[in-house]
Amino acid sequence: MMKLATAPVLDEAPQVSGERYIAAIPRVSVQAFCETADLAGSMQAAIGDRRMAKAHVKVQMGGMVGALEAYKNAATPNVLLIEHLGSGIDLIAGLDNLASVCDAGTKVIVIGRVNDIVLYRELVRRGVSEYLVSPLAPLDLVAAISSLFHAPDAEPLGRVLAVIGAKGGVGASTVAHNVAFAIAKDLRLNAVVADMDLPFGTAGLDFNQDPPMGIADAVFSPERVDGAFIDRLLSKCTDHLSLLASPATLDREYDFGPEAFDPILDGLRGSVPYIVLDLPHMWTAWSKRALLAADDVLFVAAPDLANLRNIKNMYDFTRSSRPNDKPPVYLLNMTGMPKRPEVRAADFAKALGAEPSANIPFEPQLFGTAANNGQMIAEVNAGHKTADIFLNLAKSITGRAVAKSPKKDFLSPLLAKLRGKNA
Repeated sequence: MMKLATAPVLDEAPQVSGERYIAAIPRVSVQAFCETADLAGSMQAAIGDRRMAKAHVKVQMGGMVGALEAYKNAATPNVLLIEHLGSGIDLIAGLDNLASVCDAGTKVIVIGRVNDIVLYRELVRRGVSEYLVSPLAPLDLVAAISSLFHAPDAEPLGRVLAVIGAKGGVGASTVAHNVAFAIAKDLRLNAVVADMDLPFGTAGLDFNQDPPMGIADAVFSPERVDGAFIDRLLSKCTDHLSLLASPATLDREYDFGPEAFDPILDGLRGSVPYIVLDLPHMWTAWSKRALLAADDVLFVAAPDLANLRNIKNMYDFTRSSRPNDKPPVYLLNMTGMPKRPEVRAADFAKALGAEPSANIPFEPQLFGTAANNGQMIAEVNAGHKTADIFLNLAKSITGRAVAKSPKKDFLSPLLAKLRGKNA
């Protein structure tokens, strides 16, 4: 009889309200034996989902017969999906035959057309991990595989927001830092800013921090990355905000493979509710991977033609590469600069087919003061409309309202004094 493995329970964190959360699938082998072209097509589409990036997936036709033939002299994968359109009796008989060649640790998902609770219970009794009724969308298949490795009643892992500029110098880092600050300060959610611009990152300057360790230590020593190591790398900025700083030095080259940042980002997901990635304006294998793997994507653009071209390309690429995710959002920064001709927000909206999430006006005095003092906009002038823009972005991204401050108890100090006198 096939052994039904128990899924590990992972520490996870808040989810955006109303959005279906599906955890990323680990590095496992998945093989699907389909009977219909519809399921094969859905499975092929599921392979392209960002949450399946680490899995090794193979799709073939043949159903139960094909699976039995394939594993006569071969090891079974970590996950086996079998489509069966015949009777429940034939399905049970096929599974009994499959059990003789199926490895104990293999998780089996059966896909059929009969919605029968009696059949479902019989399949579970035989060690089948899940029974699904077709037709199935690609995201249904991703969710089913993901549920095998993540407790279904657990809250989601840390949510990642990737922020990147359409060009260099458009203020993407400033936006990323201020949004993270609003998430931590106003929404009171634990958050981490990960400065991924290793040679030129400005997060340390913006938060007035100079930590001895940072993100480079994790990237160059991936074998050391665990919860304790991540805690040592984080520099505390506020009660709820920490920084994973870049070295901002030029004493070495920072050429990485596509998976270089995976260990540290996976570690952060398991321990922090919100991670804000301050991505540099570059197009490398690792930066593209980090962008596409994020839960939310925010583009920052200045109102000129080059920014319009770049953000159009980035927006379209991200949407097509993440068909099962909500579209990225974008904002226009430094608008209304005196004597500078600008491309209108309406032109951006027409080209992208989406309105900007925010329009941040050109405020050199405010932003210059914040940058030179190592402060956020809300620290320089909490009542400024730009601070409200960052707060609204934070609320939109997290789906949270502003946390209410605890009511002050004016009687407690007086009562404490009275108790002291009577003691």
